[in-house]
Amino acid sequence: MQPTSTIATDIMDAELHSDDLAAIPLDKRSWGTWNYAALWISMSLCIPTYMLASSLIEGGMNWWQSVLTILIGNTVVLIPMILNGRAGAKYGIPFPVFARASFGIKGANIPAMLRAIIACGWFGIQTWIGGYAMYQMVKLWLPGIDSLPQIFPASWSLQSGPAITFLLFWALNMYVVYLGVDSIKKLLVFKAFFLPAAALALLFWAISAGHGLGPILAQPSKFKSVSQFWAFFFPSLTGMVGFWATLSLNIPDFTRYAKSQRAQAMGQAIGLPTSMTLFSFIGVVVTSATFIIYGKTIWDPVVLAGKFDSKILVSIAMIAVALSTLATNIAANIVSPANDFANLSPSKINFKTGGYITGIIGLLIFPWKLIADPSGYIFTWLVGYSGLLGPIGGIMIADYYFIRKQQLNLNELYSYTGRYTFGNGFNTYAIIALLLGILPNVPGFLTIIHVIPQGAVWPWLVYLYNYAWFVGFFISGLAYLVTMQKHSNNVQIA
Repeated sequence: MQPTSTIATDIMDAELHSDDLAAIPLDKRSWGTWNYAALWISMSLCIPTYMLASSLIEGGMNWWQSVLTILIGNTVVLIPMILNGRAGAKYGIPFPVFARASFGIKGANIPAMLRAIIACGWFGIQTWIGGYAMYQMVKLWLPGIDSLPQIFPASWSLQSGPAITFLLFWALNMYVVYLGVDSIKKLLVFKAFFLPAAALALLFWAISAGHGLGPILAQPSKFKSVSQFWAFFFPSLTGMVGFWATLSLNIPDFTRYAKSQRAQAMGQAIGLPTSMTLFSFIGVVVTSATFIIYGKTIWDPVVLAGKFDSKILVSIAMIAVALSTLATNIAANIVSPANDFANLSPSKINFKTGGYITGIIGLLIFPWKLIADPSGYIFTWLVGYSGLLGPIGGIMIADYYFIRKQQLNLNELYSYTGRYTFGNGFNTYAIIALLLGILPNVPGFLTIIHVIPQGAVWPWLVYLYNYAWFVGFFISGLAYLVTMQKHSNNVQIA
């Protein structure tokens, strides 16, 4: 095994190395168990987590079905999270460098770009939430913003008022990128204190206005039969796994700072399932209460807060949501894709450039459409991209644990002449396995987004899409394992 704290710089290629991608020496790794627990508590306490739970209520589940689905999903995704995290903790390397071992020095750009584009989507969603919060506040004081002339095409489903505040909030995010990550530290501290307090306040309001927890939790499931429930449960479970499928790949970006394997494993096990489930429970209770209070379920907390009577209260709430969203966005949706884009050309793309690229792509994915309704949020966005990330996770875990036996050559991860070049920079077997894992989910995805009409393909193939992450993970992992072992004579492994 190569030393985990030093790299032989004389054999490194400058095009494959930068300060952002370099291995972290052992003596500079300072994250302990509670650092990782706090990281997950901070990342879980966000508006999309609340919307995740409330979308299940809107979709027809009762409170315990929603909470249980979220708990199971986050327990499942914790497994690849810890497994992939071990490589980061052992060698101090980020995700794009770790991916070089299985996909090749150049081929690593494929999973890095897929993961980066999805992070751009999350950046867009978070930016839309922050911008819409600002719109709700401005509308209270300047009602005319609600009746501005329509600027954008009707097909965009984007009103002028929300578009203005969205673009202004987007510009604020880009300004923070310009200032650098350090500028967000105070906002993260603010979020750590404010968002839990705001969530508890919203919970107490729901219990009070909904006449106690009894009526709220007594609301039944909307499903008329067991088969209807299962038809909604399985894609929802896949969506819950998909929610953090991005981090299950690039978790080495964080575990590279771990003092020990136990620190990253225990910290994640303590922080992820518990914080996601508890914060989701608040979303479930509040969303259930809105049906009692308003006669309809309101799954978006920003829309809900806009219904309060006090202008001052709504304004404070919306500013706080915007600031919390800004902090989450930079920490969770800029740092990782910036590393991924940097992997394309380490000598030319730095954090700021990667952040600007993320911001532009985040605009182009029309985030307001992704979260316009619960079905789009779960079945199109979460399940859809899980079908891309599951195969990558399966390949990386199969490679690291079964092919390489947890042994990497650290120096050659940064060299064009080492074993991870695979001749031309690409591991063909990994790319073939990736395609094999993605293809079965394509018909279902195209049917869901109405590119292919219902009935045009076999129903079982469309149904397979409900398990997109699981299908991709196991097909790609097994395909990679079989082909790599079969052609081991043609591939230098150790």
